[in-house]
Amino acid sequence: MRSAQDADVLVVGSGAAGCFAALELTRQGLRVQIIEAGREIVAGDTGSDDTKGADSSSLNLRARVRATLQGQHIQARAGVFNDRAAAFYVNDRRHPYKTPRDAPYLWFRGRQAGGRLHTYGRVLSRWSDDDFRMFSRTGTGVDWPICHDDLAPYYAEVEAFLKICGQTDHVETLPDSVCSHPSRMTEAEAFFKQAVESRDPARRVVPRRYAMAEDGPVPKPLAAALATGRLDIRYNMTAREVLVDPDSGQATGVACIDTVTKQEHVFRAAAVVLSASAIESVRLLLNSGPPEGGGLGNSSGVLGRYFADQLHCIASGTLPRFRGYAENATASGDPAGIFIPRLLPKAAGGRHRSYMFQGKIARTPVPKDAPSKFTFMGYGQMTPDRDNRVTLDPTRRDALSIPIPRIRCAISSKDEGTLRAMQGGLEEMVADAEGELDFIGSPLGLTEMGKGAFPDSGFVLRQAFRVLFPRSMSMGSAVHESGGARMGADPRSSVLDPWCRLRDAPNILVTDAAAFPTGGVSGTTLTIMALTVRAARQLAKDLRSGHPRSDT
Repeated sequence: MRSAQDADVLVVGSGAAGCFAALELTRQGLRVQIIEAGREIVAGDTGSDDTKGADSSSLNLRARVRATLQGQHIQARAGVFNDRAAAFYVNDRRHPYKTPRDAPYLWFRGRQAGGRLHTYGRVLSRWSDDDFRMFSRTGTGVDWPICHDDLAPYYAEVEAFLKICGQTDHVETLPDSVCSHPSRMTEAEAFFKQAVESRDPARRVVPRRYAMAEDGPVPKPLAAALATGRLDIRYNMTAREVLVDPDSGQATGVACIDTVTKQEHVFRAAAVVLSASAIESVRLLLNSGPPEGGGLGNSSGVLGRYFADQLHCIASGTLPRFRGYAENATASGDPAGIFIPRLLPKAAGGRHRSYMFQGKIARTPVPKDAPSKFTFMGYGQMTPDRDNRVTLDPTRRDALSIPIPRIRCAISSKDEGTLRAMQGGLEEMVADAEGELDFIGSPLGLTEMGKGAFPDSGFVLRQAFRVLFPRSMSMGSAVHESGGARMGADPRSSVLDPWCRLRDAPNILVTDAAAFPTGGVSGTTLTIMALTVRAARQLAKDLRSGHPRSDT
């Protein structure tokens, strides 16, 4: 007989965290209901890999202009935006947010089953203890309450499930993954590797690790969870507030608004998992609990604080030693390429180690007699700042009468130094490989050299790129945001315990990147997935025992 509860567990959001929460909990025999603010993905939808017809070597300016005119003036600035991807990004007019005038922030998001799994690059790499032990390694920031060894078995499970492509590299600053298929370099990438490593013993160049293409438009973990028969998904339901029993302090459900009918619905369960993305999960907690409490789970006073993104730079140019491109390497949608992890600590001699790079060489189509092109993106660790935070705007609400978020994510002078070091390091490596840069840029600005940015494009497109670059390389352009409900060992300075349980209401979990104490340098997606599996498995044990509690 079905209980008065709608499910054993409510999961808010169906992106990287929500999919794996649903998969793990249903495999544990629990009834799960996903609350998804967006639409259902069906067989006729464009597959996620078809949305990635652009890369950072493509302007796609016409697609961006069309989207801007239709209300996607922020989403159209995403690095890989194109016409096919537009349907997987929100309309900015209907989903507003605010930022300080002197600290613009780009919030790229999608509302549909699978969330941003339809637009992420499928590049998946583990974090090392350089990421999890920021304070111990650098003297700034904070250490996570867990380390790589704690997540290693869950990393391995996710990698095996997604059939990661890659290889064993034995690089201290980039832990090896469980790889099901090889990932190979182009001849030009292999030359770059040899040139860089022979000149600098602190650097390593390895093939990228990435997930195999999806079989269809529904993300694989979501499809597997649905196949258990224990998952129900309610689409077009925007979570407004987590409901809490005033006597027990435990969550009882989630109040939602139907985005089509504007009617309110209440769903009830024994536990709630917030997986709506870092900003949305924090926004939901801030809008829950007693009005005078500063948000649900804010006894430490840090809810919404220590929000961060990764520092981002981008560069493009040519490697004249090579001509044409590797025709067996898909240029646009294929995430294959190379990683340049953090500098090796023993060989770095105290040099800056808070950044890494990924890129591709000779994978962009050019005439057979033209120099091969390269594109690189750098990602640096942002210094945690208590004043970088997500709050609720006191006066403005969205179309569903929910307070809109205000996002502050300003870089510090130390962050500016990291960006300069990152760009300098990239320029050194390109020079080592006898490459020629066309441009390099970051939130610090755009620098053109040689033939300049996009030399094969017309004058109008090149000028448009120069004008729009500062607006497209603000913080947020890395799309690796994190923090706001960070986990920790000390209840006085954290919102979550080491198992992602809300300290003030331990039957509420936050398993997206809001839980991250620091932002790392590699992509956040694989760590989100592994963290979610670990937390969901513990939640299943807690529910079976009947006593969810928070570690203190």
